[in-house]
Amino acid sequence: MLFIAAAALISLAVIPVARGAQFNVTVGGPGVLRYNPQFVNAAPGDQVFFTFMQKNHTVTRSSFENPCSPLPQPDGFDSGFQPVADTDTTGPFPTALFVVPDTNPVWVYCRQANHCQQGMVFAINPGTQFAAFQAAAMALGSSSTAPPPAATASGAPSVVTVTATVTAGADTVTTTYGSYPGSAQPTAVSSNDHAIVVGGPGKLFYSPANITAQPGDTVTFHFMQKNHTTTQSSFAAPCRALAATSTNGQVGFDSGFMPVADNATSFPTYTIQINDTAPVWAYCRQATHCGQGMVFSVNAIESGPNNFEAFQALAKQLNGTGTSTSSGASPSKTSGASPQHLKSGAGALLGFAALVLGGVLL
Repeated sequence: MLFIAAAALISLAVIPVARGAQFNVTVGGPGVLRYNPQFVNAAPGDQVFFTFMQKNHTVTRSSFENPCSPLPQPDGFDSGFQPVADTDTTGPFPTALFVVPDTNPVWVYCRQANHCQQGMVFAINPGTQFAAFQAAAMALGSSSTAPPPAATASGAPSVVTVTATVTAGADTVTTTYGSYPGSAQPTAVSSNDHAIVVGGPGKLFYSPANITAQPGDTVTFHFMQKNHTTTQSSFAAPCRALAATSTNGQVGFDSGFMPVADNATSFPTYTIQINDTAPVWAYCRQATHCGQGMVFSVNAIESGPNNFEAFQALAKQLNGTGTSTSSGASPSKTSGASPQHLKSGAGALLGFAALVLGGVLL
């Protein structure tokens, strides 16, 4: 693996003849905290040229599990800070060269202040995992150490039927769906997938733990190290499966236990589909994980009493009462208004080992 940092563009005559393709990546710019493009798919021998624009950024290797922390030597690399004045609009601009050694994923971030936590990350050969990598980085910027307020369960608001007219191109469609008062309004015709990282070394939380999704969107859970689940519950009983507490026959979803070894290089996934705007509550039913705050929500109404912080606080107060153990039942089929389970399977290979020749200043 070759990584070269240069103070300015140099003649290609001093660089060994490239046998592979060349990818050009712009780093930052006026008011821009991102790499452009955010990821590339490259073959061994390909070259990735980073061009640093205005402000002061880095190209620093990290890992999928710790997106905003530098990967130690000998596998890590770091361009160092490359300051560019706002008034410099013509260059030449600092550059850095990375030669791709193999097809394994390479995870990168900017270590300037909180740029990584604002989503300034990059990847080479991420497979389907880039969205999860970026989501994990941004979740580090939204975490809080302040204890949540005490919470008590209150009555759930009633679902109301909404009729909406949606225009897609030349077609106009009238649709009806169930909506909770105070929930988000649908904003897009196309669906989105929301990547959620579950657990990891020393981590008992979902990242991010609280999202807003539209009907038709999917949520994909990426299970990391240890043994976790994603199990649907209710606000009033956060640490008990919905199937055990529902009074109207709801079964809810359950990923089942997803054991992942500490040295694993592939990670299982589990996907649900959002059917309406009603809040969705979930937890990890492994031992005392829920009682330690390992809960998750979709479309929690943050302006009301049944918000995410109250849900998590209630889980901690109940201390996981009623949770099952790791010998629990297999995944359950969706019923009623619960999100639809679409798929589960092994994720792309994420482990890698490479030789770094070091940063060479030209």
